[in-house]
Amino acid sequence: MDRADIVVLGTFVADLAFKADRLPVVGETLLGRGFAIGPGGKGSNQAIAAARAGARVAMVTRIGQDSFGDMARQTWSRDGVDTSLVVADPAAPTGAAFIFVSTQTGDNAIIIESGAAANLSPDDVRAAEGRIAAAKVFITQFEQPIETAIEGLRLARSHGVTTVLNPAPALAVGDAIYAHCDYVTPNETEAAALTGIDTASDEGTLKAAACLVARGARNALITLGSKGALLHGMSGTHFVPAFHVSKVVDTTGAGDAFNGGFAVAIAEGRTPLEAVRFGSAVAALSVQKPGTAPSMPTRAEIDTFLRANG
Repeated sequence: MDRADIVVLGTFVADLAFKADRLPVVGETLLGRGFAIGPGGKGSNQAIAAARAGARVAMVTRIGQDSFGDMARQTWSRDGVDTSLVVADPAAPTGAAFIFVSTQTGDNAIIIESGAAANLSPDDVRAAEGRIAAAKVFITQFEQPIETAIEGLRLARSHGVTTVLNPAPALAVGDAIYAHCDYVTPNETEAAALTGIDTASDEGTLKAAACLVARGARNALITLGSKGALLHGMSGTHFVPAFHVSKVVDTTGAGDAFNGGFAVAIAEGRTPLEAVRFGSAVAALSVQKPGTAPSMPTRAEIDTFLRANG
């Protein structure tokens, strides 16, 4: 691959998903209703979503020299993700995640251990500078060290690359990071944690978005699940409704699907509002299938869905 349209800095983890009616309380054992193991990690999920949606994608991460690391390489290979910047760390295992999926609602709860990706450093990012500079969009999250994410965003912006920060999981960070962000894309829970503003109402969500912009982001894009998304900042203020989904199977990875799809649309030169709609379509399709990376739709599926819901 000579050039990547999208470079993703983030983690790969093996998803260990358990289905049950509810989570157990401490000291309790419950019988499950299903189990699956598969590829995950926010960065990897976003890379797969973007690749299936039509972009050329490069992944910057660290994995262990173990069976989960083999799973990562096989996953990326199937979707044509460039792995030339992936480091095999001999001193740490590949990350893993425990995922509880409710059999009642499809909602999830997650515990993640980043493993080798926790060792991602600013030096790893600087080693990828040439590839980042040639990209159209750079995406990162908070599953790897914050200083590494900041360096990636800084380098990308210095080369005129559009930057997307998906601040998940939400962590306390200084305002300096936002100055490197064209788009900050928390969900409503993460936006509330980052700003201290209640996002239960439309007014509160708009206040949280305005707070993120005031801290330096060019645009705040807050995803609201079944309510849609709010885009606020240099691109204007727009509440974008979600697509109707008749049956939600599994919401795990829906945010990653949205971010990957949004990045593809931006890389293709679509307007921010069009990109939100495209990302929403990718997310709507993903929640109708189980799993994270396996649930990401193809470009043909996305285009068909958008035509049917125009």
